[in-house]
Amino acid sequence: MNENTRWRRYLPFMQWAPRLTGAMLRDDALAGFTNAIIVLPQGVAYALIAGLPPEFGLYAAMVPAIIAALFGSSWHLISGPTAALSIVVFTTVSPLAEPGSPEFIRLALTLTLMAGVFQLVLAVARLGVLVNFVSHSVVIGFTAGAAVVIASSQLQNLLGLTLATDGSFIDNWVQVLGHLPGASWQSAAVALATLLSCILIKKLRPRWPNMLLALILASVLAMVLDPARQQVALVGAIPGALPAFSLPDLQPATLASLASGALALGLLGLVEAVSIARAVATRSHQRLDGNQEFVGQGLSNVVGAFFSSYASSGSFTRTGVNYTSGARSPMAAIFAGLFLLLILLLFAELTAYVPIPAMAGLLLVVSWNLIDFHHIRIIIKAAKSEATVLIVTFLATLLVAMEFAIYAGVILSLVFYLKRTSRPQVVTLLPEPEARHPVFVNGDDKRLPYCPQLRVVQIDGSLFFGAVNHVQEYLQAIREPRLLIVANGINFVDIVGADMLLQEARRRRANGGDLYLCNLKDRVSRFMRRNGLLDELGEGNVFPHKGSAIHHVYQQLDPAVCRTCTARIFRECG
Repeated sequence: MNENTRWRRYLPFMQWAPRLTGAMLRDDALAGFTNAIIVLPQGVAYALIAGLPPEFGLYAAMVPAIIAALFGSSWHLISGPTAALSIVVFTTVSPLAEPGSPEFIRLALTLTLMAGVFQLVLAVARLGVLVNFVSHSVVIGFTAGAAVVIASSQLQNLLGLTLATDGSFIDNWVQVLGHLPGASWQSAAVALATLLSCILIKKLRPRWPNMLLALILASVLAMVLDPARQQVALVGAIPGALPAFSLPDLQPATLASLASGALALGLLGLVEAVSIARAVATRSHQRLDGNQEFVGQGLSNVVGAFFSSYASSGSFTRTGVNYTSGARSPMAAIFAGLFLLLILLLFAELTAYVPIPAMAGLLLVVSWNLIDFHHIRIIIKAAKSEATVLIVTFLATLLVAMEFAIYAGVILSLVFYLKRTSRPQVVTLLPEPEARHPVFVNGDDKRLPYCPQLRVVQIDGSLFFGAVNHVQEYLQAIREPRLLIVANGINFVDIVGADMLLQEARRRRANGGDLYLCNLKDRVSRFMRRNGLLDELGEGNVFPHKGSAIHHVYQQLDPAVCRTCTARIFRECG
C-alpha cells in the first residue's frame, strides 16, 4: 500500500473532496440548508427527551454531523440526535442525577464518550459483524417500545402538568392519571393544534418544513389563549453561542455506573447508522464500507462529547431529506452543521416563544412515525420465533431499563438461531424412478422403495458441537449397514462433528457395514485432512459425487441380498 492510498484509507474525505464541482457544492448547500431548518424543532425535541437543555439537541446536530461526514463512507448519511438514543441517555443517566442539572449533563457527555470509544474499538478490531447479531426484529421491537415510552413521557407536558416521575412507562401513566384534575386545557389545545397542523401540512404540502410551521402556528395560538403566559409553559431562549468545550467525568466509579448503558448506546447507534446508510445506498447505488461507518460514528461521539454534544447516530428523517433534496456528497452534512450553527447564533432567542406543549405534540408525531407498522405485520406473519423476539423486546423496553431491553432481544435472537443451527435438516435421498437421467429426491416426501443395504442421506447444516447430538440420533436410527452422506450442504465441521463421523464409521464397520462421504466442500475436506481425520476414515471412502460413490459401494454389497431384492433403485441394480 503506497503512502497516498494509506492516507485515503484513514482520511476518506480525501477520496471525494478532489471530485467536488461547483454544481455539486450548490446542490449540497441547498440540501444542507433544508436539513438545518428541519433539525431545529427536531433537535430541541430530542434534547427534551434526553433530559437535557434544548440547545444540546442542536449542538448534537452540528459537530457529530461534520465529523461523521468526514470520516464515514456514506454519501448521504447525516448524524445527529435520535429519539431512540435520547431515551437510552435519559433512562441511563436519570437514576444518577436530576435531569437538566449540571451533573446530569456531565454524565450524559461521559456516556457519549464511552459509547464512542466502544464504537471505535469495534472499528479497530474490525468487528463490524457484531451488528448483524442485533436482528431486524430487535430493532423494530425496541423502536416501537421507545416510541411508546417517548409518547408517555410527554403526557405531562401535553397537559401542562409538572410531575416527579422516575421516567418509566408505568410511573408516567400512574402519575398523569392521578393528576388529571390539574391539567390545563390551554396546554392541551396548543398540543393538539400542533399535532394536527403538523400532520395536515405534511399531507397537503409534503416539501414544506411541517414541524417548523406547526411550531410557529402553536406559538401564535399560545399567545392568543394565554396572553399572560400563566397556563402554557415556554421552552425559553436558547443561548446563541458556539458549543462550549466540555470535560466528561472520567472517575472510575462514574465509568462503572455508565458502562452497561454505554455498550447498549454504542451498539444501538451503530445499528441505526449502518441500517440507514445501507437503505439509502441501495437507492443511490453506492458501495458502503461498513467498518468505515463504525469509525465515523465512533469519532463523531468521541469528539462531540468534548463539545457539548450528546450521543448521536444516523438520523432517519435527516438522511431521507438529504437524499431527496439532491445531496451529492458528504459536504451536504457539513453544510447542514454550519448552517445550523449560523441559525443558532442569529435566531436563538426565537425559541423563547415556543410552547412546551407544542414540543410534546411534535414528539407524539415523532413517536407515531417511529413505529414501523408495515414490518411489524410482516414479522408477525413470517415466523413465530421472530414475532417472539419482537414482542419480548417491545415489552422489555416498556418495563425494564432500555439497555437491558436490547440485550434481552439480542440474547433471545441468538437462542433461536442456535436452536435452528443445532438441528440441521437430514433427509434420505432416493433415485426418482420416473426420471430419464439419475435424479435424487427427498425420500421422506415420497413413497419410494429403499435399498436394504445402502442408505443415502443429505445433511443441510454445519456439523458442530451443538448439532452433533441431533445428527447422531438420526444416523444411528438407520438400519442399513452401509451409509453414504452427501455433504454438499455441510459448510463447516468442527473437531466434535468430525469425531462423530468417525464414531459412526467405526460402529458400522463393527457391524459389517461402512460409512462414505461425497460432495465434500473444500474447506471441510481441508480441515479433515489437516487433522488426519480422512486418513482414519479412509481416502477410499470419500468420493467427488454421488454417482461414483454408489458405483463403488455397489461392488461391496452382498450379492445374495441383491438377488432377492425387489427394490432395485440404483442403475447398477439392473
